[in-house]
Amino acid sequence: MESEMFIAIIITNICFIGCAYMVNENNADMLLAGYNTMSKKEKESFDLKGYLIFFKKFFINLAIYTSLIFLFFYVAFDEITASYAYFISVLLPMPYIIYKGNKFKIKK
Repeated sequence: MESEMFIAIIITNICFIGCAYMVNENNADMLLAGYNTMSKKEKESFDLKGYLIFFKKFFINLAIYTSLIFLFFYVAFDEITASYAYFISVLLPMPYIIYKGNKFKIKK
């Protein structure tokens, strides 16, 4: 079961890094949740370039730090504890991306 857990963590982190590098200004209309449902006027008043920089940095950091947390807990405790720590470390920053993402709306 150990190798399956490491493979799952690696695949998940590849998905996070893939999200970071795949979403860009050209495909944000289709891939970026929330932005794809905005009206044209709302899109014009949204700092997409700034948000994409934040988005990329967020998901790269998410992949790196969650991996480090998993490895620390795996070495210090056991696989089950490391799995819980990884799960929690992936979920905890999600409200932050929502909160911080709302700051990219340009107020007029």
